[in-house]
Parts: sequence; structure tokens; C-alpha cells
Amino acid sequence: MIDPAVPIEPREKTPEIPDKLFFRIGEVAALLAVEPYVLRYWESEFPSLAPKKSGTGHRLFRRKDVELLLKIKHLLYEKRYTIEGARQSLQNDSREKPKAAEKKQRDLFTPDPLTTIRAELCHILQILK
Repeated sequence: MIDPAVPIEPREKTPEIPDKLFFRIGEVAALLAVEPYVLRYWESEFPSLAPKKSGTGHRLFRRKDVELLLKIKHLLYEKRYTIEGARQSLQNDSREKPKAAEKKQRDLFTPDPLTTIRAELCHILQILK
């Protein structure tokens, strides 16, 4: 429960992610306005977050990792989820994505109803001529 005596900070605007292939942990921390140790902790708590390591052992985050971190920050800081709740929310989202992709794929192969009706009307028109 949220304490009414504690003022709620205004919602931050989502930062613009630069167009780069890889980001170092310091860049990501600055982008998300959190400390690097927070990112390392989230990496240990969220299995879907797995940045690559450079030859020298530095973490290299891809754009999808940064987007996932933005989601995690939103769930934890703005929606006030627990770590476990945020983890479950992300798992539910990942389960729903394949269903949406299957639906889009199915729609590609099923004819548009208006196209079918138009073709039938043209066929009727041909018969009447």
C-alpha cells in the first residue's frame, strides 16, 4: 500500500535509446538513471536479461536488453511490483507474444472477408449480365 504522506514523483519520460549496437554498463546506468550495481543485481534476478561479455569481461548490452531494462524499471519503480511480481509479469508477456505472432501469421493466410464478399458480388454481377 502506498503511504499518502510520501509524495509521488512525477512519471519520468521514457529516455531515447541511441542507435548503437552495444552499450556498456555505465551508458545503460546513465540512460536508466540507476547505479550500475542495480543493473548487475537485476541481471542476477531476471533470467531473460543476459548481456554479452566482451573479451575483457565488460558487460555489453544490446538494444533489446536496454528495452527489457526499461520495462523492469517501469514495473519496479512506477508500478511498485516486487522482483518476483515483475519476473512473473515479464514471463506472462513473453507467453502472450507467441500467441499474438501466431494470430498475425494466421491472418496472413486467411483471406480478407471484404475481398471475399467483393469477389462474390462481382461473380453475381457477371451472372446478371
